[in-house]
Amino acid sequence: MTKMNDPLEPIALQTLKMEESFFDAPAFQVLTIGVPFCAFKLIFGALCLRIGAEQLSGFLVAFGWLILGWASIDLIMNMARVFFQMAGRNSPVEYCSIAQIGRVFRRPRLFLAFDTLISFSIICFMLWSGWIRHLSPEESYLWYAATTLNLIGISAVNIWLEFRRGL
Repeated sequence: MTKMNDPLEPIALQTLKMEESFFDAPAFQVLTIGVPFCAFKLIFGALCLRIGAEQLSGFLVAFGWLILGWASIDLIMNMARVFFQMAGRNSPVEYCSIAQIGRVFRRPRLFLAFDTLISFSIICFMLWSGWIRHLSPEESYLWYAATTLNLIGISAVNIWLEFRRGL
């Protein structure tokens, strides 16, 4: 539940709390990290299917379906986080399935960092393998949008953190 600001609290402190809650909010995290990472995984999975079918690779096709299932579950989990935020409740689920496994070990943020490493590895693989050239125009625009949201979001948080250090 969100607390009301104390009217006697200095405006600068109220603003700082509001900015902090904005950048920490599940909706911001989902928009700038969760959804883009799911898009990268979904596109990668679709390309595994497409390239696996072209090369008659049953392994690549099966791997593609596994990635698509994983990305879909993560997308649902991200949307659930936003739903719980909008309802003013703590979420019983993490942002992704790997972080949910981390909850068992009481280290969801460590496992979330591992998911981030995997997502960045998918991006690097797509770029360095040349698979990026196999994207359809629609997939390309989705890739561009996901990249833009992710990079701009990270940059905005970094600027805010540096600004905050100066206060």
